[in-house]
Amino acid sequence: MLLGTQVPARDDDDYRVMAQLGIQHICADPPGNPDTWSLEVLQGLRDKLAGFGLSLDMVQLPLPSKPIERQTHPDILGAGPDRDRQIDAVCRLIERVAAAGIPAVKYNLNIIGIPRTPLEPSRGGAMSEAFRWELADHDAPLSPVGRLSEEENWERIDYFLERVVPVAESNRVRLACHPHDPYTPPGYRGVTRVLGTVDGLKRFVQMRESPYHGLNFCQGTVGEMLDDPRREVGEVIRWFGERKKIFNVHFRNIRGGKLSFMETFPEDGDMDMWESLKLYHEVGYEYMIMPDHVPRISGRDPQGTAFAFCYGYIAGLLQARGIMPPRDAGTGARAGQGS
Repeated sequence: MLLGTQVPARDDDDYRVMAQLGIQHICADPPGNPDTWSLEVLQGLRDKLAGFGLSLDMVQLPLPSKPIERQTHPDILGAGPDRDRQIDAVCRLIERVAAAGIPAVKYNLNIIGIPRTPLEPSRGGAMSEAFRWELADHDAPLSPVGRLSEEENWERIDYFLERVVPVAESNRVRLACHPHDPYTPPGYRGVTRVLGTVDGLKRFVQMRESPYHGLNFCQGTVGEMLDDPRREVGEVIRWFGERKKIFNVHFRNIRGGKLSFMETFPEDGDMDMWESLKLYHEVGYEYMIMPDHVPRISGRDPQGTAFAFCYGYIAGLLQARGIMPPRDAGTGARAGQGS
């Protein structure tokens, strides 16, 4: 397993800090619309990061977690007139990613974004994202796609996978899809979010079966699907991990469960993250473990400080598990490796 991050760098100093904090593998994007990421642009980012001692392991396809009205390729899930051209653009991008030597991409199949209710106070006065169904806007307008049934949603997802998975497989690029965050009852804002349940995720990874078709496994989001995340999440990790369907891990925690939770720092929530890391190791997971959402804290660099804490926490767990050997004093090299 590899300590990773997907936090966008504000400038080159952020890349230096990542390397200084022990990160060697990252998910990062070139600037601009992904349709404009030429092979030269992707290679340029890869080489730039290598100059900081960082490996570019993943980029984001133009299918983000934003609501569909803010996406650059809305016809893919909206089944609009430009759907085939937009899917083809994704396929061509995957080919360029492969040519640049980048082994994986992440993406979302999201229509209504990431619903949340007001921030809630957390440890020491930090403020955390939360979702309480009783506080949600039950009169929120329909999304731009209108009413979308469960089966129609599956049909649109399958239409995408049917075309994209063979391209990823032939180019040996892993497709890591993020679950729907959070689970919402069927029909919320007109949409049944089929990737918001464990059963839905199981169905998803078995569609268009391929070793290159799997999940950007957000443990926090999976916890949000469960009645008792501490007791239930291990079985979920094992099911997907044993089938080699986990291509990236968002290592975050929550307090609460289905329809009522708040996000926390990794060691401050209900799930036992030590036991979770043990399970990832047991099932042979070998890719990045990275923080995702963090509480909003005080100080001059709130996000940088909060994520630095998470990197250290993950590195400590990895080292305690014997997965991330200590560095040789003075050289910065891993013990047993050359400088």
